[in-house]
Amino acid sequence: MKLKLLAFGIATDIFGADKIFLEVDDQTTVKDLKQILEEKYDTLRKIRSYFVAVNEEYAEENQILTCDSEIAIIPPVSGG
Repeated sequence: MKLKLLAFGIATDIFGADKIFLEVDDQTTVKDLKQILEEKYDTLRKIRSYFVAVNEEYAEENQILTCDSEIAIIPPVSGG
């Protein structure tokens, strides 16, 4: 299935775009997605504390993704 991922913050620089499309197997979980992304985008591996949101809510690692899910990759933010 094809997933659309929205990138925020430094993830936009890592992906080279504010959204990407990724082909994954059915029954792919958030944990699986993170592993796939870290293999494809090595720099993302260095950002250990990034979050994945699905349909505007932070997702659990075991959540199964669907092709109609709105998926966002959210790196840590700092403020001042």
